[in-house]
Amino acid sequence: MTVRVVLGVSGGIAAYKACELLRRFTESGHDVTVVPTASALKFIGAPTWSALSGKPVATDVWTDVHAVPHVHIGQQADVVVVAPATADLLARAAHGLADDLLTNTLLTARCPVVFAPAMHTEMWEHPATQANVATLRDRGAIVIEPAVGRLTGADTGKGRLPEPAEIYELVRGLLDRDPDMTQDLAGRKVVVSAGGTREYLDPVRFLGNRSSGLQGYALARAAASRGAHVTLVSANVTLPDPAGVNVVRVETTEQLREAVVGATATADAVVMAAAPADFRPTAVSEAKIKKADDGSAPAIELAQNPDILAEISHDRVREDAVIVGFAAETGDATGSVLDLGRAKLARKGCDLLVVNDVSGGAVFGSADNEAVVLAADGGAVEVPRGSKTALAHVIWDEVARRFAG
Repeated sequence: MTVRVVLGVSGGIAAYKACELLRRFTESGHDVTVVPTASALKFIGAPTWSALSGKPVATDVWTDVHAVPHVHIGQQADVVVVAPATADLLARAAHGLADDLLTNTLLTARCPVVFAPAMHTEMWEHPATQANVATLRDRGAIVIEPAVGRLTGADTGKGRLPEPAEIYELVRGLLDRDPDMTQDLAGRKVVVSAGGTREYLDPVRFLGNRSSGLQGYALARAAASRGAHVTLVSANVTLPDPAGVNVVRVETTEQLREAVVGATATADAVVMAAAPADFRPTAVSEAKIKKADDGSAPAIELAQNPDILAEISHDRVREDAVIVGFAAETGDATGSVLDLGRAKLARKGCDLLVVNDVSGGAVFGSADNEAVVLAADGGAVEVPRGSKTALAHVIWDEVARRFAG
């Protein structure tokens, strides 16, 4: 289905990144109308926007006035994305100003509106900007948290425009959902863990697992698109940071535990999609372990790692928090995949358990997934094979249902 996208571009140095975002929309078959501000054209000229979108561009309400663009562009849009959104643009949007074509479009749009801010850290943290962001969010707009990284000049900090690919994925997830449910996690604080932990044997070798982090990142991205404040605890994942998500990087299971337990104190929901290593060596060699000339292998003594999911489920800081776990099972002589999943759900004490059948290595590194979401109250939701993003939204649907209940 062709989606009518309005891409607003305000006047910041990150405007050049919007060209990549525009290309992703057009190559996906969407109808894109670019509405830059006059300041944006000082960074990227009108011919560039016209060539990439296949449409003329204008910044004022007087061009083609017979077509009433200041009203019709917003009325006809399926989604409006402003990237980058400067502090000035956020202020004008929050106060309902209509002094150019983009701000008029924002006033007439009745579709989802996404702002991707980009500015220096001091500007983002200023109380005026934070108040404007809060106002826009209260009205139902999605204001993505800016990324942390290199800014203009030598400055580094929070305020960098998220990568265009991640903005695109967030918007795509938004369009795949019922428009009336896009912000059902607004204001909620959620924690998601992703990836697989490593337990080092020496400076070179480690015990680990095959978790790619794809499902956890899909969960973080989906929650952000639904309005949540997301902390993603990422264990050894090389994927780009999801747009609007605070990423905390860890390596070992103990580091994962510290980050998750610390973030859980104020979280409305925790989804443990990471695969922590169950065991760790009791001793770590300071030097690389060498091969023995006689062909013998060293004996490695292992200790069991803490059970993070059980800990945060049984020792809850907030009784009303929703705790979700994952179980990768293959089935064995003691029971089927679902039998083992139900036993694990009872043992862990979480509210929901997402059970994956990983026989033959299925799921790991794949873009698709299938699962059964088991509930502590006895319910079960079967999710047929599909994208990991689709499964992520089913999981958040179940979490949101418990918030509402």
